[in-house]
Amino acid sequence: MKHLNIKLLLTRWFLLAGIVCYSIYAKAQEPTAAKPAATAAKPPFVAVKGAADLVNTFFKKYKDEGTSAAIDYIFGTNKYFTNNAGISQLKAKLDSLRQGIGNYLGKDLIVQKNASNSLVFYSYLVKHEIQPIRFTFMFYKPQNEWVLYRFKYDDQMDAELEDAGKINNKHP
Repeated sequence: MKHLNIKLLLTRWFLLAGIVCYSIYAKAQEPTAAKPAATAAKPPFVAVKGAADLVNTFFKKYKDEGTSAAIDYIFGTNKYFTNNAGISQLKAKLDSLRQGIGNYLGKDLIVQKNASNSLVFYSYLVKHEIQPIRFTFMFYKPQNEWVLYRFKYDDQMDAELEDAGKINNKHP
């Protein structure tokens, strides 16, 4: 039978334990690298020059000149929107809605997202005396100028907020 050399085994074990402890101690003494500022906080909202100007002009016309002037302006940025009957119908529906919700009081940005340097999305809560409506704009920059790509409006934010507030999206 072979005898175990306990003294040699203990010496090796203590040596190995010492190396592990020293490496842990040395690692703990290294200064931690500072996180870059970009990952520490979300970047602030950055308006897309040109597209933001179109939105601001739209809302100025919406306030000062009415629905028709604002819609004509925003759709006029894209020469490919030629469905005049559809645009007239949109203006009539929005005018009708506006008559029932009171005077325009202002706007709040809900979200702005950039899909790329050539496609941007804006969603606004448009405040009126009686209830808000939401306007969504999508702008496309095929070459040098931003043009309207999509425009929608709705008054269903309250239903969306209620759904978002439900536990597991189950009805009470």
